[in-house]
Amino acid sequence: MVEEFVGGESFRSPSRCVLQTLAASVLGAEIGAAFHRHRNGPGGWWIIDQPEIHLGRDVLVPDIAGWRSEELPASLDSEAVELPPAWVCEVVTPATARLDRKFKLPAYARSGVEHLWLVDPAQRSLDVMLQTGGRWMLVESFTDRDRVRSKPFDAMEIELEHLWGLTALAAESAEIAPPRHA
Repeated sequence: MVEEFVGGESFRSPSRCVLQTLAASVLGAEIGAAFHRHRNGPGGWWIIDQPEIHLGRDVLVPDIAGWRSEELPASLDSEAVELPPAWVCEVVTPATARLDRKFKLPAYARSGVEHLWLVDPAQRSLDVMLQTGGRWMLVESFTDRDRVRSKPFDAMEIELEHLWGLTALAAESAEIAPPRHA
């Protein structure tokens, strides 16, 4: 269980299922390689999976969060980060959809998070949002096998099919398929 506090209210969510964990892991690895580790990308970011973030009264645990490298404090030896990230990604599950959309999005906007991505593995979708004036504006929506090049990580392209495990399933099906006879 993950416990978060939003607006003084406690929310407990069950752990993610494999589908949501796969999407978060693959997305974090892709973005982290290019933007955190400088592999085939520009670097300049700290990308962290499920950090505990204290933003005033709110205690949030996004699936993935990113801070520009010049913004994150030099010492990371603490239980929580008290600086709002520049980007957060929430992987929506049936159990967390209401919490993510109704409570956490406004909390992120209040704290000054600039970019937010909502990933819904069940719908095979990614919504890219930009915070303007304390509100979220939908910038782009992607689905299924789309290729994503969107802020703040528009220096690289992300193939959504990897988040849903479609490439692994296709490879597995090809391996089990009976050989063709001429």
